[in-house]
Amino acid sequence: MSNEDITLTAGDAEVIVAPGNGGRVAGLRIGGVELLRQGNRFGCFPMVPWCGRIRDGRFRDGATVHQMPLNSPPHAIHGTARDGAWRTARRTANEAVITYDLVDPWPYPGRITQVVALAEDALTLTMSVETYESSFPAQIGWHPWFNRTLGESADVVIGLAPAWQEERGDDHLPTGNRIEPKPGPWDDCFGMPDGVDVTLTWPQLLELTVRSSEEWVVVYDEQDAAVCVEPQTGPPDGLNSLPRLVTPLEPLEAATTWTWRSLRAV
Repeated sequence: MSNEDITLTAGDAEVIVAPGNGGRVAGLRIGGVELLRQGNRFGCFPMVPWCGRIRDGRFRDGATVHQMPLNSPPHAIHGTARDGAWRTARRTANEAVITYDLVDPWPYPGRITQVVALAEDALTLTMSVETYESSFPAQIGWHPWFNRTLGESADVVIGLAPAWQEERGDDHLPTGNRIEPKPGPWDDCFGMPDGVDVTLTWPQLLELTVRSSEEWVVVYDEQDAAVCVEPQTGPPDGLNSLPRLVTPLEPLEAATTWTWRSLRAV
């Protein structure tokens, strides 16, 4: 099938999926209001086969060291799949399944499948990485850019109660130390061992909660236009510090669900 944009609808919610632009969710409109920052680099893109930065672009698999392109010097960032064209496997009115085959510069063959499922009050994103050949370390995550304001709303309020914050070094990577969570602004990774649970509130307009059974989330709110809440299967540089192995018998799978409710006075 083609990689043309897909429109999903459920109730007053509408999602635009852009397989041809890195498999991202290009838009999420609720009651006609766009929640995601618009533009080819924004929306919500999949971070796979790694999340965040890899230190110096290098990761080790056994005795072998692999070098990834330094697309955020001096590091490699956010995987390779967001730069490729995905293909549509199937679609219905409220669900799309898209796939991407890993290619150079990623050194291992594999297939990524992402399911985008829309309900009237929720969006669920599910992703898997599978291989039929060599095993390899990988991560899965999502990088949504939520608009800081919606129309005339006040700035969004981020609510989270993590168990810890990964101490961030001058190189923007975790040092390996866990610290008490600090107030923002953030470009930081947090640990939520009971599962990611972060609420975004646009006062008197909308509340949206990002949840995942994974325990890692990066929150980035240093830009004026948008804030990012990024559930993922491990911390930044996790291919080195906390690798998850994809094998022919066991794919890597993860999911996140965003639920929302109106705060408008009836």
